[in-house]
Amino acid sequence: MIFLTKLNGEEFVVNCEQIQMIELIPESKVVLMNKEFFIVRETAKEIIDKSVDYGATIINRARAGAIDL
Repeated sequence: MIFLTKLNGEEFVVNCEQIQMIELIPESKVVLMNKEFFIVRETAKEIIDKSVDYGATIINRARAGAIDL
């Protein structure tokens, strides 16, 4: 799960594993697997970086024995 920011400044959390694509319109339009979408303040690069960091955190916690995969 990653935090993103709507254009009105409201933060929300999205399951990054459900992101299908990010359109640049020029804002970032995050389209989910179910075709719902959100327009957010973060750039595509920021969203990708957050998603990669989230994935790395899950792997590191699993390696440390903090969670079972």
